[in-house]
Amino acid sequence: MGQGKVSSRGGAGSARASSPGSEEEAGSEVLSHCSSASESACPADEGPGSEAASEQGQEEEVEDRLKEHMDNLLDKSAKARQAALQSLRLALSSKTLSEFLLERRLTLTDSLEKCLKKGKGEEQALAGTVLTLLCLQMGSGPEGEEVFRSLKPLLISVLTDSTASPSARQSCATALGMCCYIAAADLEDLVSCLSCLESIFSPPSTGEVGSAPAQHGPLHCSALQSWSLLLTICPPSHLRSILDNRWLQLPPLLTSSSVALRILAGETIALLFELAQDLEEDLCHQDTEFLCTQLKVLATESNKYRAKTDRRRQRSIFRDILRFIESGEYQEETIRFGLECMYLDSWARQRTYQAFKEVLGSGIHHHLQNNELLREIFGLGAPLVLDAAALKASKVSRFEKHLYNSAAFKARTKARSRVRDKRADVL
Repeated sequence: MGQGKVSSRGGAGSARASSPGSEEEAGSEVLSHCSSASESACPADEGPGSEAASEQGQEEEVEDRLKEHMDNLLDKSAKARQAALQSLRLALSSKTLSEFLLERRLTLTDSLEKCLKKGKGEEQALAGTVLTLLCLQMGSGPEGEEVFRSLKPLLISVLTDSTASPSARQSCATALGMCCYIAAADLEDLVSCLSCLESIFSPPSTGEVGSAPAQHGPLHCSALQSWSLLLTICPPSHLRSILDNRWLQLPPLLTSSSVALRILAGETIALLFELAQDLEEDLCHQDTEFLCTQLKVLATESNKYRAKTDRRRQRSIFRDILRFIESGEYQEETIRFGLECMYLDSWARQRTYQAFKEVLGSGIHHHLQNNELLREIFGLGAPLVLDAAALKASKVSRFEKHLYNSAAFKARTKARSRVRDKRADVL
């Protein structure tokens, strides 16, 4: 296949799925644990020069700890390697460390390769996540492409290995999609990644009836999310072939027993309709009416055997999907971070945002403010440079937060009381 550049990455994303666990916030243990000792040792009235020296000392200590974690990736103990991977994951997701990593990327890549090859289960899963974060820190230039190209075959090998642990395969599915999105420069890389991911979530053929799709629900979700993310950077020629043929394998996923997979399948169908509109292609076919019927059922489902929160979330999202397919309306979302905000005004932007949020967790806001790659993707321009006065003005005092929360609590109580009164009238 001839090689060619993939489409621009600017303007894709997602904000619906639940955010990752709160342990992401523990990243401060790696990057700022040393600050308390330094601050307590410094008088409050020291000048700017002393503050700069203190910050430099803290930065050096953080770098020393990061070097120690990188060295521990080669430890004989699996527990020590996992602890080092966990610390690196928290550090890379909560801070921008591209300068520090630039001259150490080859060493770190080699260590991650060994963890993926020789590790088991959780160690492989963590290595896949750290690899994704390393690629995100390196960006879309030659350095990021080098990281992606060197470990792409290994990621595909683990992902397609049915004997590997589900968590390792899931992590490699996410890593393959994210690293390809960030750093793939050739169409050949993009197409091969799409094909590999598609083979994971596609409904099994008649010869594979024995495999249980529900058993690897999270794996199917990760593969479908990565596949749909890559659709947003597909060149028109390849996208047309997907619209003509392979998108019809998505509607069967709407009947999955996994609510997460059903929702992802619905959002991906909406994304494909949106991409078809951008190409001025007609995605309608003989089963479109049946598809809309399926979506209406999911948008109004009230089966008691499903959890109440799952039913509520599913109905809300599928109402938005059905509205978009029938009338082209998209429910815009606003993401605020620091003094800035951005709008998710399309399924493509929503999908991309969610993909980065899944990897970065609570560090997503820091990276939106400071990571040049993310700011380029979402069209945010160069990072803002704020002086101390502007930063102080942007912070809300504890008393103001208390007043706001009190007012919100009162409003919420009144609204719920009205609803309860109506329910009492009906009863």
